[in-house]
Amino acid sequence: MNFALILFILLVISFVAWLIDVGWLVRRRRAAAERAVADFDRKNQARTGAAAEVLAAERSVVRESALRRPWYMEYTASFFPVILAVFVLRSFLFEPFRIPSGSMIPTLEIGDLILVNKYQYGIRLPVINKKVIEVGSPQRGDVMVFRFPIIPQQDYIKRVVGIPGDRIEYADKRLSINGAAVPMQPLAPYVDESRLQSYSQFSETLGQRSHRVILADGPGFLMRAMQHTHPDACRYGPNSVSCTVPPGHYFVMGDNRDNSEDSRFWGFVPDENIVGRAFLVWLTLKGWVPSFQRVGRFD
Repeated sequence: MNFALILFILLVISFVAWLIDVGWLVRRRRAAAERAVADFDRKNQARTGAAAEVLAAERSVVRESALRRPWYMEYTASFFPVILAVFVLRSFLFEPFRIPSGSMIPTLEIGDLILVNKYQYGIRLPVINKKVIEVGSPQRGDVMVFRFPIIPQQDYIKRVVGIPGDRIEYADKRLSINGAAVPMQPLAPYVDESRLQSYSQFSETLGQRSHRVILADGPGFLMRAMQHTHPDACRYGPNSVSCTVPPGHYFVMGDNRDNSEDSRFWGFVPDENIVGRAFLVWLTLKGWVPSFQRVGRFD
């Protein structure tokens, strides 16, 4: 479901209704209110015994009733400011996402609700996702949300490993960029309590930032997927892949290296598919139970 498109359609409908209301219907309601009040005054001239407060209250009710928006405007025009605020916030500033899989464990866990910065990689037009203002570009180590190149209706989240022009090699579970091995320091094993499984855990450094990755025991498995964005840009060998990142594209990987469907298999993320940079966990849902234990920024 394309929520951005649905929100845009609702914005257009509510905006048109709001224009009709403020430009035409408001004047009609005001004129009707004046007529209703005048008619009320004429009919109640003889009520000399009625208290002034009672007449004033009844007169106010008549006026407010005539000024009240009809139900169809209450459900369209009155929502325009709210929909506009949500549209601007979600389209240009921050967008929430829920982590559906374990491919980014241990950085992100299933059920994490995160915020994505929409403007850090440039201002893009909503719905069509066309960049109109350059602000910045993804850097190695960023956690990035993007539309899956093979199925653009799906949103993926992975870590940026290679930027345009980089030569990426992943062999025997070791990552190299432009011929230099990426530093990795061993940490205490990571225990996945949901699967009762233990993984080797490392601190990996990309650029000036470090993050955790986990590796399963065994040789692992690598092969080209049936659909690949740039099949001629990658070479596959036994438990290895070597790729040169094309211009305007990015090589991404999950932190859960042996349980992530990423650029090692299907290719590269084009710039036009980028949604934004993930930076904050604001809630975790364990089933339907909220947890605040993981709230905070992450690298």
